[in-house]
Amino acid sequence: MTKPTPPFRADHVGSLLRPQSVVNARKQHFQDHSLSAEGLSAVEDAAIPDLIKMQEDVGLKAVTDGEARRSFWHYDFMGMLTGLDLEERDEGVQFAGVKLRPIFPTITAKLDFPDDHPMLEHFKFVAANTKVTPKISIPGPSCCHFRTAPKDISVAEYKDPDALFADIAATYKKAVAKFYEVGCRYLQMDDIFFAYLCDPKHRADKVAQGQDPDVLIDKYAWMMNEAIKDRPADMLIGMHMCRGNFRSTHAATGAYDPAADAVFNKTGVDIFFMEYDTDRAGGLEPLKLLAKGKQRVLPGFITTKTAELESIDSLKAKFDEASKYADIDQLGIAPQCGFASTEEGNSLTYDDQRRKLELVVNVATEIWGGV
Repeated sequence: MTKPTPPFRADHVGSLLRPQSVVNARKQHFQDHSLSAEGLSAVEDAAIPDLIKMQEDVGLKAVTDGEARRSFWHYDFMGMLTGLDLEERDEGVQFAGVKLRPIFPTITAKLDFPDDHPMLEHFKFVAANTKVTPKISIPGPSCCHFRTAPKDISVAEYKDPDALFADIAATYKKAVAKFYEVGCRYLQMDDIFFAYLCDPKHRADKVAQGQDPDVLIDKYAWMMNEAIKDRPADMLIGMHMCRGNFRSTHAATGAYDPAADAVFNKTGVDIFFMEYDTDRAGGLEPLKLLAKGKQRVLPGFITTKTAELESIDSLKAKFDEASKYADIDQLGIAPQCGFASTEEGNSLTYDDQRRKLELVVNVATEIWGGV
């Protein structure tokens, strides 16, 4: 059977609430040390097909493993790169009212994407267990730079920022090629730090580190473009942007304006997942910078942070507004973020999550006649 081909009108960012069996198994493995790595993998292998089926059952045409094998949306992938290590310290990243677990990336050797990166197998498992399009979400290139403090980079050549940018881009270029080799035709990179660099506080933090946030925006766009520009024509690249998502809290605020031109016109990305569920994301005016053509924006008017279900009429009204700035044919819909950017998950139930995904499909059907 021929699998559906992206882009789709209805989609989602990737992470899903972890099944209780996986939650229990991870505790047994990582905390209690009573379950082997093989035992944990077996539990994950048993749970993920059910996550895939749920996505298929609600009508989605692209599915993920819910990131059920990960603790974080980003650090797991990064820690599996050659040259990048994760250190646990006393102080975590500050979100609104809570702190993230204290994990800090360090770059200790030349960066590379290993041929046996575990997430290649994670993708292959999804592909083998779905009737629709398998997708994997990985952190974008900017994450390796933004989340690694200059003091935590011990490679001498990376004291030259351009050398670091170049090697991050090369690492991701190899990742894109390797995912293609294992059959991936729809790869999503979560490059949320474009949105962070629209936040006055985060911009000030980078200035305090001796970095120009506007230069970083252009460098991050260059890294993404460099990584994906040689991809085969039948491989689509998505990019997600948000302002943080940890236990239904956030870490940044600010409209997309400072980054919109670079995002839309300098990255070469095909599909943009953009958080738009609160006023923290600003207005829809930046959508006017989307070039006419095949690129698509999926505004995240549906939140994953709370259980309250948005009305179809209110969502249709938001698309009426969005279509003033971008052609409705270049739009689609997805939730504003994942449901569990970390293994703790957001403050919703499994039924809430399903209803949100059903709403995504129903809105796409109402506006475009299908997903």
